[in-house]
Amino acid sequence: MSRFDQAKMLLKMRKLQKELEHQVITVERGDGAVIVEMSGDQKLKKIKLNPEMIDTDDVSQLERWLEEAVRAAIQESQKVAAEKMQPMMGALGNLGL
Repeated sequence: MSRFDQAKMLLKMRKLQKELEHQVITVERGDGAVIVEMSGDQKLKKIKLNPEMIDTDDVSQLERWLEEAVRAAIQESQKVAAEKMQPMMGALGNLGL
């Protein structure tokens, strides 16, 4: 692969990284009691709690919903990143990566 092709590949990678930074994955648990927003590059953006849907006498349920929502958001962001990266994986192999 020529240096020109390598430079083009690096530009595509940077563009892909920017796209992932701006993509937002939203996951909700507990029928909307907990909403987690995460970027495609796996940065936690926001956690929203709906007080009308939360039983303050059952904090352990809220904790489970939070854990489930964060875990699901991470998994979804990994899936999105993998799907976007797949077309580039063959070209990266040619770079020796």
